[in-house]
Amino acid sequence: MKARILLVLALAAPLSAAAAIIRIKVDAPIHPVTSEYIVRSLEMADRDGADLVVLTLDTPGGLDTSMREIMAAIVNAKTPVAVFVGPSGSRAASAGFFIALAADVFAMAPGTSAGAAHPVGVSFTGQAMDKTMEEKVVNDAAAYIRTVAEKRGRNVRMAEDAVRKSLSYTEREALEGGLIDLVVGTEEELVARLDGRVLKRFDGSARTLALAGKPLVDRPMTFRQRFLLTIANPNLAYILLMIGLLGLYFEFSHPGAILPGVLGGISLLLAVFAFQILPINYVGLGLILLAAILFVLEVKVQSFGMLAVGGIAAMIIGSLMLIKAPITELRPSLRIVLPVVLAVSVIVIFLLTLVVRAHARRSLSGREGMIGERGTARTGLSPSGWVFVHGELWEAEAEEPVKEGEKVKVVEVIDGLRIRVGKV
Repeated sequence: MKARILLVLALAAPLSAAAAIIRIKVDAPIHPVTSEYIVRSLEMADRDGADLVVLTLDTPGGLDTSMREIMAAIVNAKTPVAVFVGPSGSRAASAGFFIALAADVFAMAPGTSAGAAHPVGVSFTGQAMDKTMEEKVVNDAAAYIRTVAEKRGRNVRMAEDAVRKSLSYTEREALEGGLIDLVVGTEEELVARLDGRVLKRFDGSARTLALAGKPLVDRPMTFRQRFLLTIANPNLAYILLMIGLLGLYFEFSHPGAILPGVLGGISLLLAVFAFQILPINYVGLGLILLAAILFVLEVKVQSFGMLAVGGIAAMIIGSLMLIKAPITELRPSLRIVLPVVLAVSVIVIFLLTLVVRAHARRSLSGREGMIGERGTARTGLSPSGWVFVHGELWEAEAEEPVKEGEKVKVVEVIDGLRIRVGKV
């Protein structure tokens, strides 16, 4: 127990002079979770007096607001920041390219790429923006990247071409063009190459790095950040939404099952939590809810399956529009959407069929259970007499005369002991 306490205190304590290089890794799209992780890591590095922060980056891009938060934290940090696009096979595309350009040091590993930073805007309905609005967004992004590249002393033309022409560069092209500072294989090699280097900070000041003998110290995500990063996966968030709606529908249509309702409620809350991170499109969410309503109406209205087909179409379209993100990695995959929609549709229709059959099934007990039962007239009925029905002798009345021995059918239960019958 004492050893655990000492370990926790050691992790919470400020960095020592021998452990002054912080390494943080981002292998995910840029969104509020990754933004929080990077920004807080930089704040902790400033507080602890670290000599350098190495951000190992592999990202397809992400949200503009999160990107700008990260860039503001980098350019205003007291601690120098080096962005390393690695390992080999990694990329810093779109928002990742902006973030890397804003760093004090921009390095890439062999076999990596950076660029393709043309902004992709979406409207409230999830559709592409009109030409005028797109031009405004592109011009704003181009001006932003020009000022960052110029301030950092990097190739302004190549940086702007990455925005306007969606150009992407290999590590060799970027190095020869003056877009990046180094090509290195690992973070350790990057630190060794930077030792003794004089950096010009964003505010114009100069700082000499003294990194010899100082190991890299990983600053991983907290449990909360890892959990948020997991459920912020758009495919998982979408599946949680579908499970939540399906579980609640099952509970409403079959009261007393309890477990589907509990699982559905938990899944729905987790989905709502994930949608606070992802850029949700409420038109898409409305279409999914409309699909659920159409499934229910299919039972009430004789539409010969048209309402069910409309519900499936609304669910597919709503699912594809559910998240209005600029990159595919932040939108549900069609390979996930189609199987889930079909599975949910089949399950909902099956449950609705069970409900319809239960409502259509004739009652076998009580007053309702007597309706439609057949028996034999033990006396003539003109209009009253006695009949033998359901193994019992009943006092009955008939709307038309019935002879003794004729077959009769129960039409109505008048009271607890008398019935109304008709000829079979």
